[in-house]
Amino acid sequence: MKASIIGLDIAKSVFQAHGADANGKCVFKRKLGRSEVSAFFAKLDPCEVVLEACGSAHYWARVISRIGHDVRLVPPDRVKSFVKKGKKNDAVDAAAICMAATHPDTMCVPIKSEEQQGVLSVHSARALLVKQQTMLSNALRALASEFGLIAPLGTRHLPELMAKIETSADLPAAMKQSAMLLFEHYEKVAQSIDALEVQIRARAKSDDDARRLMTIPGVGPITASLIVASVADIGSFASARHFAAWLGLVPRQHSTGGKTRLGRITKTGNRQIRTLLVLGATAMLHRAHKWDSAAGQWLCELMARRPRRLATVALANKMARIIWALLSRKEIYRPAGVSVSAG
Repeated sequence: MKASIIGLDIAKSVFQAHGADANGKCVFKRKLGRSEVSAFFAKLDPCEVVLEACGSAHYWARVISRIGHDVRLVPPDRVKSFVKKGKKNDAVDAAAICMAATHPDTMCVPIKSEEQQGVLSVHSARALLVKQQTMLSNALRALASEFGLIAPLGTRHLPELMAKIETSADLPAAMKQSAMLLFEHYEKVAQSIDALEVQIRARAKSDDDARRLMTIPGVGPITASLIVASVADIGSFASARHFAAWLGLVPRQHSTGGKTRLGRITKTGNRQIRTLLVLGATAMLHRAHKWDSAAGQWLCELMARRPRRLATVALANKMARIIWALLSRKEIYRPAGVSVSAG
């Protein structure tokens, strides 16, 4: 029997295909090896193939699309809702992918190109190295503090700390050697980060959308490049609020009985973009009184009546909405109004 939709549960080596007709009735279940996937779909008539948006999903989506099938990616949280309780296996997952794809409220994930994934790999490598840099810095400070040596906060003060360690005559030789190894590793990681950031900045300057985003206060080349590479189609978001919700910058709702209760932000979606937007908003908080626009005035008034962390997240939410508007309309940021100086 001919399948109108196929749910494909992908893995490292063994894949599971679930074919269903137009009425949702199962017509076949097939376990496939990694080397059999392309040949299997090449024998089928063109149909809709649905995958869960997880590791290697974009690669397999491109492979199956080139064969002639219509491929869609569904978010993992949507698939989880359709998995039968107590029956978790590959065949059940493939069937759940089919059911999730046919639900009218399911929003699909745009398939990324190889170029987009290449840019994202640079950002992923940078994010990992930044974590390692922080770990090495903390380890070095902790090691020095065990011997009564401290330095002011900030990575620029680490050479000063190392100078204290090297010139101290009371420290054991083993401790000095350990500190030197950590500091050398830290410097190598810092050099690698600088090299990756040079690539990111160069790519951001050559991309039209990234240059538009960099006109927003608090959005630099790293944030702009990551957003352009991550968001394959801004048109998939119906509004600016949908985009902010995708980034997890909207509050959770606990509403019932006609009473609206808003909690903390959801923190769903792309964590890297959300983190960079919050960092950019934090930097703008310190210069809010010099931000000569209506947005600057709004931020000053917000900080006067709300905690600074709440104001930071609110500004990150506003930045996300501005980003959606600029990408949708192909415009640059133009500040509206003039803020009143707070002194």
